[in-house]
Formats: sequence, structure tokens, C-alpha cells
Amino acid sequence: MQHRRLTSSGNVIGERRGKTTDDKMADVVSVGVNLDAFSHAISGIQALRSSVSRVFESLKDGMKNRQTLEGREKQFIAAFQDNLQAVNRDLNELERLSGLVGRPSESHPLHNSGLLSLDPVQDKTPLYSQLLQAYKWSNKLQYHAGLASSLLNQQSLKRSANQMGASAKRRPKVQPSTLVLPPQYVDDVISRIDRMFPDMSIELFRPNGTSAVLLVTLGKVLKAIVVMRSLFIDRTLVRAFNENVYDRDGKLDIWSKSQHQVFQKVTDHATTALLHYQLPQMPDVVVRSFMTWLRSYLKLFQSPCQRCGRFLQDGLPPTWRDFRTLEAFHDTCRM
Repeated sequence: MQHRRLTSSGNVIGERRGKTTDDKMADVVSVGVNLDAFSHAISGIQALRSSVSRVFESLKDGMKNRQTLEGREKQFIAAFQDNLQAVNRDLNELERLSGLVGRPSESHPLHNSGLLSLDPVQDKTPLYSQLLQAYKWSNKLQYHAGLASSLLNQQSLKRSANQMGASAKRRPKVQPSTLVLPPQYVDDVISRIDRMFPDMSIELFRPNGTSAVLLVTLGKVLKAIVVMRSLFIDRTLVRAFNENVYDRDGKLDIWSKSQHQVFQKVTDHATTALLHYQLPQMPDVVVRSFMTWLRSYLKLFQSPCQRCGRFLQDGLPPTWRDFRTLEAFHDTCRM
């Protein structure tokens, strides 16, 4: 029997019988696993996943495309039993292959932390798995903290009591450069977006200086009021095509809600879209993406739900549009 002594990092430093450097490297590289059986085990896992997916597919489809109720029940039960037998067969094959894979070697590249996985009472003291989980969360926390720091620096939200004194009055207010864009640049971006979509017309207003308000008319379906701060969208309001968008003074009414429940739902979804499309470094891309998403409502009353296949649910058409595929869903079917 060979005896080896390990350092605190888990490296072999000596043996009772002398070995060359190549022999020691061979011990480290050797994994002690039957690679052929391991490959077959991976194929067995894929087969098991496929058979389980067929079981859930049969449950999802249910009894359909049959003439009589009795025929539908028999066909459904027979197909369901065949799928369950396939799952049982694939599971037994995977258990058989797992016994042929073998055990990995005791050489761990994680130094001292790698030795925690050798604890014989892993269920009672799962230190190794907890350490890996903490490491993942630490990396994720560091990544999100870096994003939050960059966004806060761009928005310039630092405030203190010293700025309220006399020195703050003499100090000029510095605005972040990413939020201050020339009006000519904003007009050029909006005009390019207007030319991209022939079935969507965009009118630009500047009621209060440099701030822009867009009146978006989408075919003969709806009108949307988009309030912007430079190229950043603050809020949006959707009304029906035949609803009045002006107040008594002839100005755009950016506060009154639509009288129709369907457009109130679309307004709520548009507010959610504003939170989804966020890219402070490229605000023109955000505006173009939001307008592309808003244009998907051109067939608001003509597109069926992609899940249930119906046009109406509780008297409302599918008002939700997926942010990536722009497919139509009812508000409850998208969950």
C-alpha cells in the first residue's frame, strides 16, 4: 500500500516509494472515471429528459382530436402508460450506467476548500456546497454593485447639508452630461424613428422649454402621449384613437386616463416597458426599442392570445406584448 502526505493545499509532497515527476503528474491527471460509461450516462440523461418531456406534453395536450369520448379516454390512457414505461426504462438504464462511471480521484484543484467536499457527513455539514453558493452570490453582488455605482454617478444624486449653505448658492449646478442633449439631436432621433415606421406618426411638442412631449398615433388604433426628459422617457399615457388628447386650453392632456379599460391596461403595460428598456449609455436605442414595442399594438383587436388562442378574455383582447418576441398574450395568460 502506498502512503502519500498532503500539504495544506492538497498537493502530494512525498511517498513511501519514490516517484518521478511524470508519475506524480499522472496521478494528478488521472480522474478515476470510466469515460466511456460517463458518455453513455450523459446520453441516458438526455433520453430521460426527453421521455419526461413527452409525459408532460401528453398531459398538456389532453384528450383531443378524437371522435368519441370513449375513444379519447382509451387513446389518452394508452399513450400515457407508454410514456411512463419509457421514463421507467430510461431511469433504470441511467441507474445502471451510474454504477459503471466510477469514482473521481481525490485530487482537487481548489486547495483547502476542495477538501471540504470529502466530508463523510455531507448532509449534516454541507460546507462545500454552501461555500460555492456564497462565492456565486458574492460575484453577483459585486457585479450589481458596480452597475448601481455607475448609474448613481451618472444621475448625480449626491446631496448633503453643506450644499444648502451660502457656498452652495455660489457653486454652479453641474448636470450630468449624459442627460443634457442638444434639442437638435433629440429632434433628429425622433425624425429617424418616425421614418422607420410608416404606419406610426410622431408629433413632437416642446411646451416647457427643452423638454419634449411626443404624440404617437398608431394607425387607427390608439394614441400615446410620451413625456420625455431629453431622450429619457419619464412616463407614457395611452388613449383610444377617437379620444380627445387635448385639454380645454388646447394643450396636450398628459394626466387624464383613458375612459376604456383596455387602454388603461395598455398604459400599465407601457409603464412596465419603460422600466424594462433601460440603457442610460445609449438612450436613442431605448427610445427606438420602446417605439418598436409600442408598434406591436397595431393589431391590438386582431391578434389572438398566443397561449389560449382566444381573442377575448373577460371582455378584453390580449393587451400584453412580450418584450422580446412582441407576441400577444392576455394579462393572465402571460403568467
